[in-house]
Amino acid sequence: MWNEPSTNLSGLVVDPDSSARLPFPAEIDSVEKDSIAEELGFEPGDKLISINGKRPRDLIDYRFLVGEEQLHIEVLDSVGELHKIDCEKEIDDSLGLIFKDALFDGLRQCNNNCPFCFIDQQPSGKRKTLYLKDDDYRMSFLYGSYLTLTNLLASDWQRIEMQRLSPLYVSVHSTDPKLRSKLLRNKRAVLLMEQLAWFDKRNLQIHAQVVVCPGLNDGSALNKTLNELAFFGSGSWPAVISVAIVPVGLTRFRPDGDGLIPVDSDCARKVIIQVEKLQSKFQDLLGTRFAWLSDEWYLLAGYPLPRHLEYEDFSQQENGVGSIRAFLEDLDEATENLPETLINPRRSSWVVGSLVKEVLAPACGRLNAVDGLSIHLYGLRSPYWGQDQVVTGLLTGQDVLAGLKGKDLGDQLLLPSVMLRSGNPVFLDDMTLHDVSNSLGVPITVVNGAADIVAALIGELQEVS
Repeated sequence: MWNEPSTNLSGLVVDPDSSARLPFPAEIDSVEKDSIAEELGFEPGDKLISINGKRPRDLIDYRFLVGEEQLHIEVLDSVGELHKIDCEKEIDDSLGLIFKDALFDGLRQCNNNCPFCFIDQQPSGKRKTLYLKDDDYRMSFLYGSYLTLTNLLASDWQRIEMQRLSPLYVSVHSTDPKLRSKLLRNKRAVLLMEQLAWFDKRNLQIHAQVVVCPGLNDGSALNKTLNELAFFGSGSWPAVISVAIVPVGLTRFRPDGDGLIPVDSDCARKVIIQVEKLQSKFQDLLGTRFAWLSDEWYLLAGYPLPRHLEYEDFSQQENGVGSIRAFLEDLDEATENLPETLINPRRSSWVVGSLVKEVLAPACGRLNAVDGLSIHLYGLRSPYWGQDQVVTGLLTGQDVLAGLKGKDLGDQLLLPSVMLRSGNPVFLDDMTLHDVSNSLGVPITVVNGAADIVAALIGELQEVS
């Protein structure tokens, strides 16, 4: 399932005895069983104010502060009563607190106006969290979300250095100052090369991302970007560890006259040839391929995915680089020891994005060879976004209903969890899992990976009604 940022955007209060801006108390969502916090009497709904006199701004601060043997904790309970607690523990012991938000002082939002920003390519009127533009270095460090470095204050740079918040994930798009400023529509975007030198000088690292927009930052501009990033990719402690190259995603809701061109199969083939040539060069110079294409390029081009070894350590798998290769290998492993026959025959359907249907067909063939097991794989396009070739995670509830209307879906429909919001069974168009299941008249089983899929097919995973 995918995560959305919190709507807590202004979680700052002013201490009446000081001009310093202080974060709101951190609300506790749950307490781990048999933890120190449970023993001390912490409960969901309590609000952590400070540890050893310091107010944590976020989960990073909290983790630093609890790394002491002696703790003096101030906390407000659910009725507003203040408690002061002294605790002694081992340095490595966790308190066992889970918070509602990772950021206690609010989300740092984006100050760019990229024409290809997916947030701006959505219809209006949906839940507020879908329109939040996360450009927060703390979320980048904690969860691998991408930031542009254009909204950092001097104090942010100082904190990154002091707390060694590395690696961060940075959207580069271009190393040419004028072109990057044009792409981000932000004058501060020109500072990238100086910022990379700052990371390099301090032995801090980043993973970079380039969103390729045909006619803007492809061709010679892409060559320049990758070669200049590779300059910071050498040595025993490179500042730039890897680069992911992903195709621009465009929807039917984008503004008119944005000057953007969608990536087609011809463009995909050209970029693959270009980047693979550079990978060979980087392998010789740096001992690593350094720059990788997301899986979408190969699927759009109709080319086979690279082999496992070519992805090295899969450093940008969460960005779609090698994620399908890894999933196919997990699926191979999960289907190694299938039963010859199912005692209770099952007919199932499995929904994925149209872009990945073909590469999943061989695994479906192996599954359908089991006597009593029938699976129909549906690769759906997205009328909602206006995309014929779409990845699974972008399919909406409306897409599922439109693509499966009138189809025989069997006893259950397998639905990948990447289509749903984490912790809440809702699609990108605000339709709920319950709505879709009721409309289709079939139970839906949410699956998280290859093992889940096989378990659901042979009857070992509980379906969601």
